[in-house]
Amino acid sequence: MAKVVILGSAHPLRGGGLATFNERLARAFAQEGHEVVIYTFSLQYPGFLFPGKTQYSDEPPPVDLNIKVKVNSINPLNWFRVGYELKKQKPDLLVIRYWIPFMAPSLGTIASLVKKNRHTRVVAIADNIIPHEKRPGDKLLTRYFVKRVHGFITMSEAVRNDLQKFDIAKEKSAFCPHPLYDNFGEPLSREKARELLGLNPEDNLVLFFGFIRDYKGLDLLIRAFAEPVLKDLPVKLIVAGEFYSKPEPYFQLEQELGLEGRIVWHTDFIPNEKVREYFCAADLVAQPYKSATQSGVTQVAYHFEVPMLVTRVGGLPEMVPHLKAGYVMDVEPAAIAEAIADYFGSNRQEAFSIFIKEEKKRFSWKNLVNAIMEQASR
Repeated sequence: MAKVVILGSAHPLRGGGLATFNERLARAFAQEGHEVVIYTFSLQYPGFLFPGKTQYSDEPPPVDLNIKVKVNSINPLNWFRVGYELKKQKPDLLVIRYWIPFMAPSLGTIASLVKKNRHTRVVAIADNIIPHEKRPGDKLLTRYFVKRVHGFITMSEAVRNDLQKFDIAKEKSAFCPHPLYDNFGEPLSREKARELLGLNPEDNLVLFFGFIRDYKGLDLLIRAFAEPVLKDLPVKLIVAGEFYSKPEPYFQLEQELGLEGRIVWHTDFIPNEKVREYFCAADLVAQPYKSATQSGVTQVAYHFEVPMLVTRVGGLPEMVPHLKAGYVMDVEPAAIAEAIADYFGSNRQEAFSIFIKEEKKRFSWKNLVNAIMEQASR
């Protein structure tokens, strides 16, 4: 049995992808017999840097997890205090979730201090090494972090390749696919899910799910609905997720293209207990990203066995075999529209769902735990 500390987002921060992932990973370590605690943020982002409405959850804390609210991302004194605390505790393994360069100073400093006990192995799960939305200083900050970690787990080969741009040897990293998000409850019937969401049970529905950021290509998906091949088909788009970009351009685009009534907007934060309603209501999940590494949305779709449309960027094609689990298309509205029209016109849902049922078996949390432990032992 190992003593494991996960350093990253968790309750009382809102569910979202990061917190949900870290909490599920903690449970996976516990299921394998390890002692695990999560060190999360007392302050993750300064208010002026956070694009959403609130960083904090109003849901009760998970009773089965040991979560310590400790880390202030902008206070260097705090980094040293947390670093020395963990150094003294001598966990066998420190797992750090790294997703943006802004977190490099705090997470890198803590990692550097903990390593000095000459016992703890530090492994980072790197969502991104080169961020989607680039800012001056990104490379400098990321270099500071990556030099303070023993090894890395990436959930796409694209991110693993990016690590080499920072002189990280290939053997210091390992690829493990993003596990299934299997913590959102059992599937609902299509009819029940739509009833709960107030959606028409007869509509053909394409779902765009998650925080709305410009790099995720919602504008491309909206334009696709105005393409001739799709314009007259009885298909609607439901957008479910909070805006992290300015909403006005998207609403203006809807009006300019005459798509009022064909787009359903549910743009509040979607709490964990509502997630399954959206996926079970959908016929197809669309991820028209302009850039990507991997996406947790894909793994929710796999769990609920909903076919997917993704664009040919980053690690998304690795996760969605073309014409088996869905579609892999070029990053352009015409190609996206063609796939949607083919899906509903060719009745592919049953064949795709059968493949997905088998394919999803390879995305296990046990595999991720084993990959982390193996990387820590090197």
